[in-house]
Amino acid sequence: MTLQHPFRLELEVRDYECDLQGIVNNAVYQHYLEHARHQFLKQTGRTFAQWTAQGVHLVVVRAEIDYKAPLRSGDVFAVELRLERSSAVRFGFAQTIDRRAPKPALILNANIICAATDANGRPMRPTMLEPLFAACGL
Repeated sequence: MTLQHPFRLELEVRDYECDLQGIVNNAVYQHYLEHARHQFLKQTGRTFAQWTAQGVHLVVVRAEIDYKAPLRSGDVFAVELRLERSSAVRFGFAQTIDRRAPKPALILNANIICAATDANGRPMRPTMLEPLFAACGL
């Protein structure tokens, strides 16, 4: 398994993601962060949907987001993430969003804590993620 770690995904703000103030709505940033996590997992050769179909439910249990500056329609930005171990049953993603153009700036810092659960929602030790942790040097 070859992984880009830290993982970086470049995107562009679309008009409909902005509110009446002309800036990206605060909830949309979580979509950007989640999309980057899904693309990161896709590098493993197994999509988020495939993990779920195999009975492994990867769920967010905590999201901390520190907003630093807004994005506007047409801004080009990058979402970066770094996988981290949190505990025996939890893992996390340290994520940032940086505006690339028209003027570079840190947009936000986020710490997303996740857990693996079975189909009944019971926490499970994410042993199936060990190859992913190893590939990231964890």
